[in-house]
Amino acid sequence: MADSADQGIRTVLHPVSDLVTAKAVYTALLGVPPTVDSSYYVGFDAGGQHIGLVPGGGPQGMTSPVAYWHVPDIEAKLAELTAAGATVTEHPHDVGGDRLVATVTDPDGNVLGLIQDR
Repeated sequence: MADSADQGIRTVLHPVSDLVTAKAVYTALLGVPPTVDSSYYVGFDAGGQHIGLVPGGGPQGMTSPVAYWHVPDIEAKLAELTAAGATVTEHPHDVGGDRLVATVTDPDGNVLGLIQDR
C-alpha cells in the first residue's frame, strides 16, 4: 500500500485523435521518449509525472484530460467521495501491473480519476 508521500495527482491522461502526431508533440514537450508505446496507449514518465495518450478517448470515452489522484485505498476513497456528492462513473478495475483505476464525476460533471497501486 502507498504511503501519504505517494498520494496526489501524478497521472494525467489525454484523449488524442492522432496517436502518432500526439506522440511526437508530447515527446518534444517532455523531452523524453515514451516508456509505454502501443497502439492503444502511449505513456511518458517525466519529472515524477506520468502523462498518458489515449487514442479516441479509449473505452471510457474521455473527451478531455483526466487527472488521476493516487490513493492508498480506492474503495475507501470512493465511499468518501460518493458520500460527499460525487457519482461513480467507472468502478475500480485492474488495468495490469497491480494497478486499480476508477473515475467519479463531481456535481458539476468534472471527471476525477483515482489510482491505487497494490
